[in-house]
Amino acid sequence: MFIGPSVVRQLAQAGHEVAVFHRGEHEADLPRSVSHLHGDRDRIGEHRGAIAAFAPEIVVDMRAMTEAQARAVADAVRGIAKRLVVVSSMDVYRAYGRLHGTEPGPPLEPPFDEDSPLRENLYVYREHTPAVIAERPPWMDDYEKIMVERVALGDRDLAGSVLRFPMVHGERDAQRRFYWLWKRMDDRRRFILVSEKQAAFRSSRTHVDNAAHAVALVATDERASGRVYNVGEPDAPPLADWALLIARQSSWGGQIIARPSDDLPAHLRDTRPDMWDHHLVADTTRIRRELGYREVVSREDGLRRALEWYAAEPPEDPKRAGNLEYEAEDAALVTIRERAVL
Repeated sequence: MFIGPSVVRQLAQAGHEVAVFHRGEHEADLPRSVSHLHGDRDRIGEHRGAIAAFAPEIVVDMRAMTEAQARAVADAVRGIAKRLVVVSSMDVYRAYGRLHGTEPGPPLEPPFDEDSPLRENLYVYREHTPAVIAERPPWMDDYEKIMVERVALGDRDLAGSVLRFPMVHGERDAQRRFYWLWKRMDDRRRFILVSEKQAAFRSSRTHVDNAAHAVALVATDERASGRVYNVGEPDAPPLADWALLIARQSSWGGQIIARPSDDLPAHLRDTRPDMWDHHLVADTTRIRRELGYREVVSREDGLRRALEWYAAEPPEDPKRAGNLEYEAEDAALVTIRERAVL
């Protein structure tokens, strides 16, 4: 329900006949021309007849998290569709494994193009659940986009294409990637603490509508058959620069204070000393050169829309979502000031 609706809208608005396969528990605001097929994606093979009746030329799998899920979709549409487009992630790169702590070695020099080394260790979440996920979903042990890509690109009867997404922000983003910064600014905190290394961390990002535009472009251009494409903005500013943009959009006049991790309260310290040394920046030259990809939403407008959504759709537990511990942060600020005076 995050990126998919935007993909559907863009394809429908371009005049393509579109059908969506989903459980039907929540109906997104989609054009009336869009057809709906209801079912469980893990049992999509049971709906092969309905898929054949619609007779799609291209199938886009927005949420293949495991090899089994990817194979189920490929099996369900083989002999019906000509092409299969799957959404992957920059977490396939070896640099992500080093950022995550599952891949040994020093930082790799970004940016990373589509031929950069992939992780050697698979299933990065079997022993780790990201903090942004409240409850561990059953598929997480088998989550592996590398295997999803292999399914799409290795099928002899389906021409596969892969898009590797960066950090995607915007409306309906359940991870609320900038919420922790925005919430503190919205609460009019005078100072916001961040570790020096996190402030300098660079990762590719883009707005949801830009990510969706890349999917629509790949899905409708046969030149993308058999190809892998990185997606993301042309440059990747450090987090400190994003914080300044958020401050400007929020009319916040406070100060970002970047300090060594050990100076921060426990909940804001770096998980590992070297964690933020592993920048995750994509080279997006290929999709721009081969398919003419360009952003449809500017950085500033996309960020503005994301922040407006944060305000309109607050999470059930803002403290947890924003990693907020204001008393601890105030105490740390007092200590930092005392050290500065001494």
